[in-house]
This record gives sequence, structure tokens and C-alpha cells, in this order.
Amino acid sequence: MLDSIKEQLRLLLIEKKVDFEQYKQQIQSLPISKRREKGVCWYPIQVIRSGFTYGDRAFVVIERGTDTDQPHKFRSGMPVNVFSEEQNEIAGVINFVTKKRMKIVFNGSQVPRWLDKGKVGIDLLFDERTYLEMEKALKKVLEAKGNRLAELRDIILGQRAPQFKKDVHAIEIPNLNRSQNKAIQQVLAAYEIAIIHGPPGTGKTTTLVQAVKLLSQFENHILVTAPSNAAVDLLAERLQAVGVPVTRIGNISRVDESLIDLTLDGKLSQHPEAKTIKKVKIQAAEAQRQGQKLKQKRGKTEFWKYFKEASELKSWAHQLEERLIDQILANSKVIACTLVNTVHPVLDKLKFQTVVIDEAGQALEPATWIPITRASKVILAGDPFQLPPTIKSREAQKAGFDRTILEKMIERLTEVSLLNVQYRMNHKIMGFSNQQFYDKQLLADESVNDWLLDIADNAPITFIDTAGCSFDEKVNAKSKSRYNPDEFNILREHFYQLMQAFSVEDFPSIGIISPYREQALYIQEQFEEDAQLSLYLEYLSIDTIDAFQGQERDIIYISLVRSNEKMEIGFLSDYRRMNVAMTRAKKKLIVIGDSATIANDKFYNAFIDYVSEEGLYQSAWDYMY
Repeated sequence: MLDSIKEQLRLLLIEKKVDFEQYKQQIQSLPISKRREKGVCWYPIQVIRSGFTYGDRAFVVIERGTDTDQPHKFRSGMPVNVFSEEQNEIAGVINFVTKKRMKIVFNGSQVPRWLDKGKVGIDLLFDERTYLEMEKALKKVLEAKGNRLAELRDIILGQRAPQFKKDVHAIEIPNLNRSQNKAIQQVLAAYEIAIIHGPPGTGKTTTLVQAVKLLSQFENHILVTAPSNAAVDLLAERLQAVGVPVTRIGNISRVDESLIDLTLDGKLSQHPEAKTIKKVKIQAAEAQRQGQKLKQKRGKTEFWKYFKEASELKSWAHQLEERLIDQILANSKVIACTLVNTVHPVLDKLKFQTVVIDEAGQALEPATWIPITRASKVILAGDPFQLPPTIKSREAQKAGFDRTILEKMIERLTEVSLLNVQYRMNHKIMGFSNQQFYDKQLLADESVNDWLLDIADNAPITFIDTAGCSFDEKVNAKSKSRYNPDEFNILREHFYQLMQAFSVEDFPSIGIISPYREQALYIQEQFEEDAQLSLYLEYLSIDTIDAFQGQERDIIYISLVRSNEKMEIGFLSDYRRMNVAMTRAKKKLIVIGDSATIANDKFYNAFIDYVSEEGLYQSAWDYMY
């Protein structure tokens, strides 16, 4: 039974090694010039602003002085190292980043003076902490014997079936459908584990929020977690909105600014006693400065009393802060954080009966075990047919490291709550995914079943075929990502028709997405440079498929990019990502691609057949004048 956990540990170490080797190749072993070329270093940079966030954490906003058009791999939430040529360095986390500007939040309360002396740069850091916590969790699971974790392990590994109470009253929450109410009933009835399978648009978050609200009526604290900060933020916001007291745990540089008031740092800052704590800290700092001056001037005779005073003041401030933290957490029904932050030391004093793990289909199995070790009951929610975990080792992936606990349990258990009514999209947009992934079990709610745009060209799903047009894909030499300018030209012509069909005031929301980051960047640039198109940027979101997880728009364009004689489709072979892409649209989905390249694949061949029967099949020649 434990062999599968041992195998997870083995694969985790393989993944860590590959990840670290890639890091070394990209950053550690290369000169600055090469790191800049790879997009993992900005040098030189200039600090244009600095200050302090909640929790007295220092931040800086910086700009890079050169290579402003150079593609880079920095993303919000990533750890970075700010360095100088004099070998000074300080670690931080990216709060936001654009083409040439970045906000970095440091862990400490000091902005180093050497940042203003020039010859300063930023490197990506290798995030070892997550690997260490996953490794610890797996070892804890391996060693579990005769306790609740051992019981949960046995169920998750299929050694015995989960048990459910038989005397739970039927749940009938108004405005929820039958499958949602049944899912909540199963959550309340579960002794050890419950699974909520939520396909796109089926109200998974709504269901989870109502389930947690009911659990909070008879549990002191509930741990709510997810792989991504965005998913945690959404749950925290929605739970607070329905009256459940929430505290968001984690680095505030990774938390959405609108939710700062829900964070532990934010609540500490707003507490009436916060001014007292800050005053004591200032007094401690002043005593330490006075002692340092005396030490330099008069030797080691009189400065000790100041250092003793500083130490006592710091200890007092710490005690006051600890007391406030205990009060804040005691008054919080829900603690919300990412999977790895469930090991945060402030949670050690709390006992959790239930842990809710949302977006469990995106979480590596070792990461999922981290919060499971903290609770007696586990609620897993997500969809194994949407975005999978990111795996960097091909060896680990081939060995099944990308298979999640959620995926394994949905296959293994009969007591899985499938949310089967979707409220997002026209039934024809839903139809292809319903056939390919959900055994035709999904139903479109009446409110969206026949949802259409109020224009002449209102077919809910369209495929524009570029076969025969010689729209060959291209590769950016620096980023190695692919793009297809000709495919964008077809998209632009179709968009021009939308511009004529709608007034600016009534323009629908639109998403333009691609599996390839380079194509998304190219499209963004083209919209910005086109005088007509740029007027519509406020109605648009242009990004990769991964960035669109959990989002929806009235109209979605998907640019597939791949067009080559070898019929290679690359990223397109990840059907789960395409399921995400194809289920973002509410009223109209437009897919642009080369059937000569993609139709050799059974998934895309089936899609083209589906569009031919249920939608609108067009040739790109119709948009070439």
C-alpha cells in the first residue's frame, strides 16, 4: 500500500532535480548577458519608488533600463533575488510585473541603501521551499500509524471505502440545483472524505461556499486551500460575502490588493492596538541606535543598558502581536491559504476538523498531502479534465506524476458528486466538451441554453479553417515560443465585423486566447498599434489558456497557431487545456486553425466534425480580400 507513496517521493525528487538543473542552466551558471537573453534577469534596473506594505514589509518598484522589448519569464508571485555587482543581495517576491516595470515585496522592513548606488539587477530564484514541504508531507504520510492521517491515507489509496452518515437531512438551499444540494449533503454526511466534481460553469465555487458556510455552524475552524493564490482569493472573497469570518494567510505580495483587509497582516494593521505595537517597535529601534552610538564612542561599558532595553521592548512588541494574532484567528471560522502555506506556524495552535481543497485537479499529489496532514476530514473539489499540474520532468510525467489525487479518486469511488448543470454557455458551445470529457452528463440551464449574440452572425460556435492559405507558424528565436501572424490577420478581420455589428457602448466582453504565449503577446501588440482596435482594448482580455482558467467572456477567440507540413501540434495535444479554452465562451466561440495540421489528431478531427454538424465551418479565404 505504501509503495505508491514511496513512488511519489521518488518522482518528487526527480522533478526537483530537473527543476533545479533548469534553474542552474538558466540563471546560476550563466553570466548576466546570457541570463538577460533568456529572460530570467533584468540588468540594469532603477528603483523608481519604495515604501512599506501591511506588516511593515518593505517594497520597491523598479524599471529595467535596457531590453524593454526583450521577452521575460518573470510572473507575479515568483521569488526573486535583487543583487548588485558588489555582491550585495536581498530576496523578495514579485507583486506585479509588466514589460519593463516590477514591484517587489521584501520579507524584512528595510530597503537596502545599496539599491540606489547603481549596477543592480534581478534574477529569478529557485523556489526550494515548496519541494521541501511536499517531501516532509510524504514522509509524514509514510510514517503515519494508528492515527487519523493513517485512516485518511488508507481511503485515499483505495484500501477501504469512505463512510457516510445516513441520518443527514436533505439539503435544499434556494437557488441551488439538485446536484449542488446533493453535493453539499454529501459533504455534511462524509466522515472522512467527499469529492465534488465541478465541470466548467457548473457553480463549483458557489457550492463550496455554501458547504463551508454550513460546516462553519458546528466547526470552530475550517481550512480552505487551493494550489493557486487566485483560487484562494476567490474563495476567501466569496465566503466573506456570505458572512463567514475569513482570515487569509500568506505573503501579502501574492494576495489580490482588494483582499488585503482579509489578510492576517491587514487585520493586525487595523487593530486598535496596532499603534501601540508600532510605537514599542520604534522605541526598540531607537534604543538599539543609541546603544550602537555609545558602543562606537565609549567602548563596551554603557551601551549594554540600551541593548537590554531594546531587547525587552522587542519582546514586549512580540508578545502583544502574538496575543492579537491569537484573537484574530480565534474569531475566524475559515483560514484560507495556498497548499504550501498550510504549514504556516501561526496555524500550529489551531485544530481543523475539515480541510477543503479547491482546484485539486491542478495540484500535485505530494502538494495535496500537505493540508491533508492537518485535518480529520477532506473535501476535494475540481475537475480532472481541466488544467493539470505543471511537470518539468518527462521521466516523472511518463511515470504518472501528473495524475492527481482528485483524478485517481474520481476513477476509484462511486460516491462522487458530479455537478451536472452548467450556467455559463450556450448548449452548442458546451456540447463538444460534454461529448469528449463528461459522457454527455452535462445539461445547460434554461437561462443559457439558447444564449446568442443579438447580431446576424450569431452562430454560437465557429471554426475558421486556414488550410491551403500557407499560414505557416513561426518561432520567436529568443523565447522559443510559437506565433502565427497570418492567423491573427484572420482574427482581426472577424473582429472588424464585430465592431460594425455593435456600438462601443454595447460591446460584449471578449477574450482572445492561445496555447502559445508568443501569440498572445503578438496579438496584444497588434491591438495596441492599430488605431481602431486599440479603442476596444478595455473590452478585451488577451492571454494564454492557463491565465484564463476560471474566467468567462461573452465571446472567445482561440488562435491555435500550429500550421506545418509535419502535422505537429505540440501543446495542442494537451486536450485538458483545450477543454479549458473551449469552455470560456458564453455566447460565441471562434476557433481559428489549420485543419491540414490538426485534423490528423482524433480530438481535433472530432471537433471539426462537431462544428460541421452543430456550428459554422468557414474558410479563412472568406476573410481575405
